Formats: sequence, C-alpha cells, structure tokens
Amino acid sequence: MKIDTVCRLCSSCCPIRAEVQQGRLIGAERKSKLPHKDRWPCPKLDAAADIVYSPQRLRQPLIRQQDNGYREASWDEALDLIAAKLLNCRKEHGAETVAWLRGMAADWGAPWDYANRLMNAFGSPNTIGNGSVCHVAREMAHNYTYGAMTIPHVQDSDCILIWGKNDQHTNPPVYDAICHARKQGAKLIVVDPVKTGLAAMADVWLQIKPAHDGYLAMAMIDEIVRNDWHDREFIDRWTAGFEELQQAASAYPVEKVARPLALDAADIRTATKLYATSENACIIDGNGLDMQLEVFDATRAVAMLRALTGNLDRPGGDLLPQPVPSRNIQLKERLPAGSRPVTCDYPLFNSFHHNWGLHAQSCVVDAILDRKPYALKALVVQSGNPAVTMTDSNRVQQALAQLDFLVVIDMFMTRTARFADVILPASSCFEKTQLNRAYLRNSLVMLQNKVIEPLSESWPDWKIIFELGRKLGLEEEFPWQDVEEAIDYQLQPSGLTIADLREQPDGVRVAPQTFEKFTEKGFSTPSGKVEFASEHLRLASLPAVPFADGRFDAPISFASQASDYPLIGISGARSPFFTHSQFHQVPALLQKEPGPAVDLPPEDARTLGIENGDCVEVSTPRGRIALPARISRAVKPGTVRIAWGWGETDPLASLNNLTDDDRRNPVTGTPGNRSFMCRVDKSID
Repeated sequence: MKIDTVCRLCSSCCPIRAEVQQGRLIGAERKSKLPHKDRWPCPKLDAAADIVYSPQRLRQPLIRQQDNGYREASWDEALDLIAAKLLNCRKEHGAETVAWLRGMAADWGAPWDYANRLMNAFGSPNTIGNGSVCHVAREMAHNYTYGAMTIPHVQDSDCILIWGKNDQHTNPPVYDAICHARKQGAKLIVVDPVKTGLAAMADVWLQIKPAHDGYLAMAMIDEIVRNDWHDREFIDRWTAGFEELQQAASAYPVEKVARPLALDAADIRTATKLYATSENACIIDGNGLDMQLEVFDATRAVAMLRALTGNLDRPGGDLLPQPVPSRNIQLKERLPAGSRPVTCDYPLFNSFHHNWGLHAQSCVVDAILDRKPYALKALVVQSGNPAVTMTDSNRVQQALAQLDFLVVIDMFMTRTARFADVILPASSCFEKTQLNRAYLRNSLVMLQNKVIEPLSESWPDWKIIFELGRKLGLEEEFPWQDVEEAIDYQLQPSGLTIADLREQPDGVRVAPQTFEKFTEKGFSTPSGKVEFASEHLRLASLPAVPFADGRFDAPISFASQASDYPLIGISGARSPFFTHSQFHQVPALLQKEPGPAVDLPPEDARTLGIENGDCVEVSTPRGRIALPARISRAVKPGTVRIAWGWGETDPLASLNNLTDDDRRNPVTGTPGNRSFMCRVDKSID
C-alpha cells in the first residue's frame, strides 16, 4: 500500500509517497513533476526504514536513578514526575524559571504552536526556538524590508541568484526546479565561499570571503544605482528611503570592496549586471547568511536587491506568500501582565511576527549560568541537541549540568539526553499526523499523514504535549482527543478540514496564486511600502538603513586575535546523509559518509607540512578538535572548512568546541558560529 504524506527528515517538507506493507514502512519516494530518472535523490529518504527501525531508537520513557543510570518507566509515571517537578518549580521560584527549548526535528508548524500554548497557559514566556541561528533572523530582515519572507519563483526565472545555500544537498525539490530552469535557459549566479556543485555549474561564481556578504550586497546596490539598472517606477511608487540607501551604498563601490572580499571587481560587475538586467530574476538565500554576526543587516541588503530591481511578487521573481487563514492557538494573552522572557534584551526580534515567538537561544544558557535576567531552573528540550549544536558547546554543557531538572524529548539517546532527568521517546515523522509551517505560510496546504503506528512506546510530539498539559492541570486548554481535532480547530478560519486535505493529497490551494498583490494592499510594513529605510528601527536607535555607518570591519569571531589564529574556519557543508547531528547512529548512512574531515587548501597544507589524511588539531580561544585533513580546493587559501554535526558521535569532532558566544548580533542575538578565526596544526599524537 502506498500512502501520500510529507517527509520531515529535514526542513524541506518534501511531498512523498510511502510504501507500507502489513503496517511496516518499506520505503518512500519523493513526488516530483520531473520524470523519476531526472529527480535528485535524497539518501536520507532512501534510508527512511533504516532510521525508523534503528535498534538505537528510544522506545520507552526513561527516568534517571541515583547512580546516574536510567530505568524504564510508564508514560504515566514519567509525566507525573515531570508535572510535579514543573509545578513545584513554579511554586518555589515562579513560572518563568521553567523554559522550553525547541530544535528543528519536530518541525516548525503546529508542534511549535502546541509548545507555546502549553507554556503560555502554564505562565512562562520562555518557549525558545533556534531561529537566531537558522532562518528566523533572516525572516525578520525580510519582514522589516517588505513585510514577509519571499518565496523564489525558480521555475519561471530568467536569472537565479543563490546566496549562501546549497539545495543540491538540502532541498531536492528546489534543486530540481533550478535544474529545470537552467534547461529553459536561466542564468545562474552563486555567492558562496565554498565550491559546491551549484557553484561549479554557475555562470558566475563569487567565492566571497566568509561572513562578508553584507558588503557585497551593498556594492551590488551601488553598482545597480550607478548604472541606472534600478526599476525607477517601482521605487518611486512603492518604496521609502531610496535616497538614504543610495547614500549608504555609495560607501561600498565595487573597486573598494572587491579585494577585501577576495573577489575580482569584474566578476562582481558581471554578476550584478546579469541579475539586474534580466527580464525577471529571483534570489535563493539560505543558511550561509545565518549564524553570522551581520545576519540582520546583510540579509536586509540582499532583500533590498529584490525591490531595487522590481523583482518582488512578479512571475520569475520573489513572491510574497499568501498565508493560510488559521487560528493563532498559542494563548500568549494568558501570560501574566509584565511577563519578561529571558530574551528580553532582543525586544524587536521577540515581537516582529505574530506567532514566531522567541528565538535568541543563547539567552537560555545565560539565564542558567549567569542568572541573566534571572535564573532558569528547569528546561524541556524538544527535538534538539544543544549540547552539540549550540555555540560554545562546552559552556552549553555546563549549563545543562547545572539545571535542577531537565527533560529531553527525542527519537535517540543524544549527548543532550545524557544530561536529562527524564527522557521521553518521540515518534518519527512517519508515525504522526501534523500540519507543517511550510504549508501554513503559503496558500498550498498539504498534510503530513501518519503512515504507520508509533513504534513500541514512542509517542508523537503532539500527544506528549497534550498529555503533559493535562497533567499540569490544563485540561481546558487541551480539549482535543487527537491531533486531527486540533488541526481542524486551527484551520477553521480557512474553511479547510483534515478530511479535505486527505482527499487532495497533492495539496489544497485556499486562494488562487496571484502576483503583485501589493498593488491592491500595499506591503505589510508600517509605511505600506518597501522600507529601504526603517523608521521603526530608527526609533529603536538602530540603523534605519543597513551599513549606513560605512563600516568595513571583520565580522568574524576572534578577529582581534588573528595573529594567533590566522585562518578563517567555516562550518562544513550540510551533509546529504545527515541532518545536523541527527541520524549518525544509522549504519546505512554511515557507510556512505563514514567520518568527518577538515578541508585544507593545498597551499596552506604545504606551509603547515600537512598531507592528506594526517590528523590535525584545530583550535580557537574556546577549545580544540582533532580531525583528519583532506586536501581540497573547495575553499580558498586562508580558509578551512570543518565538518559539521559530528559532535554527536565524537566530542573531539564537535565543531562547536571552537565557536564563540560572546559577540552577538544586537538585533537577533545571533553569534558568529558560522565563521571564526582559528589555527591548524599537525597533530603530534
């Protein structure tokens, strides 16, 4: 039997068809308009059954014993213990001393809403996501520019500018669309410090110096204006602050920025002209802009290129989403008056969107260790592995060890779970029905259907939250008997039901796709226009225009210590075989990528006396790791690329032993853990 659903083994939310025999998942294939032979493969999806039936899956709730071992427990016993601890913490210290920290594995749709609903009803404002280092900080920059995060209309584009993203490894449907557009004649520009597969097939590849993306975007803005390639009619009618942007960009002419960015001025000019003069063009921006100290202004500058050239909400350009009407079920109004989250130093980031919530995740560690702005006592970690994936992992692990009470919800025993007092076994994406944010933010709604029953005693996230809510005395706030009732309730304003979605497994469009919606409604900004200059930011004593101060510093961690740490370290490419620290326990995937490495350019390797396969030590002021060297021209001399996500299998391979959390973006709290100064030495062990 084949069942339509949505895969959540990564953040792409690919529509798939799962094959089930006698209640067991046999395999799955991605749905696509392309012939099967032309579809880009996904090794994680190919290994779906190996992941689901891994012998290392958690199958029963676990409670820590006095000897620090664990014993199996029933769900009632585990949830009763959690509820008693959280209620006592609220009584003794206040509800705000309990926090909920979310990773990405359980998706950012309804499960995020359910966690917020539980915590808000409990009285704590501290439901914290990981968006300061992934997506949400970038979405805020889009939002402040034109009111929403755009969606590149790749398949109909004449020119595709990919900025800090490699969909060949991270989003197979988008990679299919890029390849299709290329066959139709679309030009391709790639901005990336690494020679990815997309960079190799680009018409122009700008191999930029890591973390300097904002300066390149400003130089492109200046080049467009100087050459009169901007859309004057659109700018005059639909934008505010053009003159301020023009003045700010004039401080970044191509000839000034090219050499410090390790680029050729002619290549910048070629790429800019190709993008700006194409009939229609779109920009695919990605995680390469995240995890940077300049994420907010750099992304704003990139976003402004779309408006400057008139490529907003037009076919082949960057579309404004058509959100699905739905209930906001987070119950934020239930918080006590004056509630102050641990992220209170980032008020604009906390409030830029009606239901994105709080995402300056480093503040959780501050609150535990430094009691800033107050102490956190208890923490629930849902589908995340902060001991490995958060910046400055040694500090994070100190914080986890210091908590009075820690609960971890996950499919596997992770390094974070080893700190927990209670571990709750979660179901995989194939074992639960849910509504994904990707299908709420734009009009096509598609259901993630449960295709098999949860394994052993694992529970889907929604059930864990609903039942914990009831144990906490919140029966009225969680009246739904199952997730289907909750989805119908949330979707009621759209007129859709879960039955409708099941009848149309390829998705239901609530409203026809339309273009240039701003001509009727304006943009969802305070001025109703694209805001090259934001008065909201100005009133908050922040730059109204990105890079208005003309700065040209080094937005890289440990830049002031470059004499001792002379190389730029960058976090390695996302592997197609794993998702961050997930699935490293699965032999079928480990056989395809058995271990991590440090990519070192030949010139630097010769200087350091390092040969291919040598064990090398990479160090920063925060710590050290040891990995084999791989001589590679994927990066330029002076830069090394370090494999990402392997700290789950080996602490000495954990990239976040090296990263810094002292410097953060003043708007989003984002640390610079994507790029940092480091040194590489041949290991003498």
